[in-house]
Amino acid sequence: MIQGKLETFEKAVMRDHGNIAGIVVLKDGETLYKSYFNECNVNSRIHIYSVTKSVISILIGIALDKGHIKSLDQKVLDFFPDYEVKKREKTIQTITLRNLLTMTAPYKYKFNPYIKYFTSDDWVKFSLDLLGGKGKTGKFRYAPLIGPDIMSGILGKAAGQSVLDFAQENLFAPLGIVVEGSIIFHSKEEQLAFNQAVDISGWAADPMGVNAAGWGLTLSPVDMAKIGQLYLDHGIWNSKQIVSAEWIEESTKEHSRWKARNLPYGYLWWIQKDGFAAMGDGGNVIYVNTKKNMVVSIASLFRPRVRDRMEFILEYIEPMFDH
Repeated sequence: MIQGKLETFEKAVMRDHGNIAGIVVLKDGETLYKSYFNECNVNSRIHIYSVTKSVISILIGIALDKGHIKSLDQKVLDFFPDYEVKKREKTIQTITLRNLLTMTAPYKYKFNPYIKYFTSDDWVKFSLDLLGGKGKTGKFRYAPLIGPDIMSGILGKAAGQSVLDFAQENLFAPLGIVVEGSIIFHSKEEQLAFNQAVDISGWAADPMGVNAAGWGLTLSPVDMAKIGQLYLDHGIWNSKQIVSAEWIEESTKEHSRWKARNLPYGYLWWIQKDGFAAMGDGGNVIYVNTKKNMVVSIASLFRPRVRDRMEFILEYIEPMFDH
């Protein structure tokens, strides 16, 4: 690639996307580009926010492949036999694992009760208490943070181990991804520091030790690119099937749609014209273009209201490296 083009590109990154920590571009399995910004480096670990959801999707697929979960049509409450349903609560009894994966489960809250959530001891129960209500099961409702943890609860119960242990064994270790341990916050300050940090390797968990499903995982841009490549290669890594090709195909096609924004959704993956993407707050992205055999990962330091990263990828990155 012409050096001048590269310099122009990196200037554009700093000018328009100043919170980017690192970008990796793979094509045909080869690394075409890898660069770090904002004093980050190969050892930096970034909180990837909602990209965590797509990792949970992979783990649910693996649990299904292994027979820990029988079917996506299993009722959520089947996994929580001790959970006491409040009187006259009908809706919660109809909700399935598929509803959680496609964001078509209703919740009782109008606005996310973040403070109550973060200060509760049991994020799974907190989310179950808010599941259902008067909304319609089957209608898209994006639950950014409160709700997805029910999937962590299901995964932990189905696999008989913590989400992180299950992930280490079945996904992270095979891909050479290091996630050092669960992180439990003891104060608001600790959590805010975690969101800004670039040197913490781990996965946020509640005081019960259950890892968050909607946020909370830290990875490097290279780790993120590996996950994209795994999906591009139909679940095979180093000649080993990590997750079934059937799961990848099924989870990366449209099952629901956020009508207000006209965004199609799979099983915790956003569906794109020529592929699919995992997207997280602040501009964290794993984008897979199946037609061009290309993976782009962008890790970003948190900043509210950043410019659209998918636009940036499609306008700048794809044309530049697609040759």
